[in-house]
Amino acid sequence: MPLTKTLTQESSDAVSDLIVLTILAIVVGIAAGGVCSAFRFALDWVHTLHRLVIVEIPGPAGLALLVVGGAVATAIAAGLVYRIAPAATGSGIPHVEAVLAGDLRPAPPPLIPIKFVGGTLAIGAGLALGREGPSVQMGASTGTLIGRLFRRNWRDRRALVTAGAGAGLATAFNSPGAGAIFVLEELVGKFEPRIAMVALGASVGAIFVSRTLLGNAPVFTVAEFSAGGVAAQPLFLTFGMLSGLLAVIYNRSLLATLNLAERIGGPIELRAAVIGGVIGLLAWFAPDLVGGGDDITQHALDGDLPLGLLPAIFLFRLALGTVSYAAATPGGLFAPMLVLGAVSGLAFGIITEHLFPGLGLQPEAFALVGMGAFFAGVVRAPLTGIILVTEMTASSGLLVPLLSSCFGAMFVTEALRDPPIYASLKKRAALSER
Repeated sequence: MPLTKTLTQESSDAVSDLIVLTILAIVVGIAAGGVCSAFRFALDWVHTLHRLVIVEIPGPAGLALLVVGGAVATAIAAGLVYRIAPAATGSGIPHVEAVLAGDLRPAPPPLIPIKFVGGTLAIGAGLALGREGPSVQMGASTGTLIGRLFRRNWRDRRALVTAGAGAGLATAFNSPGAGAIFVLEELVGKFEPRIAMVALGASVGAIFVSRTLLGNAPVFTVAEFSAGGVAAQPLFLTFGMLSGLLAVIYNRSLLATLNLAERIGGPIELRAAVIGGVIGLLAWFAPDLVGGGDDITQHALDGDLPLGLLPAIFLFRLALGTVSYAAATPGGLFAPMLVLGAVSGLAFGIITEHLFPGLGLQPEAFALVGMGAFFAGVVRAPLTGIILVTEMTASSGLLVPLLSSCFGAMFVTEALRDPPIYASLKKRAALSER
C-alpha cells in the first residue's frame, strides 16, 4: 500500500475516533447532568424536610428527632462508604485526580449510588458539606462507565472521565464555564485541546439537562455592585492577601482535624454518629448556620449580616466544616468555602466602607469577591474561582476586583508554601493506603 494512502487512512481513522469521542462526551454530559440534577433535587427535598422538623415538631420530640436522625443518617452514610465504596469518602475530587494521573484505578460502579445516597443523608443531616464534590465524582464515574460500555481505550476513557467531572461541577452550580475550566486547571493541570473539547461538550450536555429539569436561575441573586474605580484596587488586593492568610488557616485546620480524628480512632460509624448527633443539636438552636451554607452566602451577598456577628459566624463555620469533613461521609468543600469567603468579605467591606466613605464602595461587593479569593487561596485554581463566582451570581461587573483579590490570595499562599487542599488530601489518602 502506498505511503500516502496509508497516511490518508490513518488521518481518516483519527477523525472518526474524534467524532465518536465527541459524541460520547455529550452523552456523558447528558447522563451526568441527569444524575447530578437528581442529586440537587434530593438535597433540596431533605433540606425542606429538615426545616419542616424544626418548625412543625416543637419541644423535646423535635430536638430528639434532629439529634437521633442526624446521628443515624450520618452513621449510615459513613458505613455505606466504608463497607461498600471507600473511594466515595469525602469530596471525591482527590480520587478523580489520582485516577487521571494513573495512580489509582477508576472507582467501581457502586460508587455512584453510594455517593448519591450517602451525600444526601450526610448533607441532609446538616453537615457543612457541599454538593459539588459528589457531583464531580459521580460525573467522572459516569464517564468511566460509558467509556467501558463502548470499549474505548484508556486515552479515550481518561478524556471521558474528565468530561464527566466537569459536567458534574457544571450541574452542581449551574456553571458550565467553571466546569470546563476546572477540568483543565485543577484535574488535569495543563491545557490539552482534546480534553478541553470533550469537557466543553459534556458541560453543554449537562447544562441542557439541568436547566431543563431545574431551571436557569443563578445560584445566588445579587445586585449590580460598584467596583469603586482604580482607587479601590489596592483595597481589593489587600483583601485578597488577607483571604490568602485565611485560606492557609482553613487548609491547616482541615488537615489537623482529619489527623485528630484518625488518632482518636474507633469505628467509622460511631465517629460519624457522634458528629451527626452534635450537628443535629446545633441545628435545633441555630438552623440557619448548618448545612451546605448557601443561605448564609446569600445573606452575606445581600448585606443582611451585622458586623458584630460575622467573626463568630466565620469561626463557627470553619469549625463545623472541618469537623463535618472528618465524618468520612460523601460531601464537598466548595460550598463551605464560598460561605467563608463571603462572610470574611462582607466583614472587610463593612470596615472599609467606614474607613474610606469617599470611594463609594459597597460591602456586598467584597462578599462576592471574597468567594473567588478564598477559593483561589484554598484550591489554587483562580480562573475556576473567578468564572464560578461570575456564573453563580450572573454578575460580571467585578472581574477586575476578582483578579486583584485572587492574585493577592495566590501570592500569600504561595509565599507561605501552603499546598493546595486537594493535593494535600490526595497525598494524605496515598499515605493511608500504604
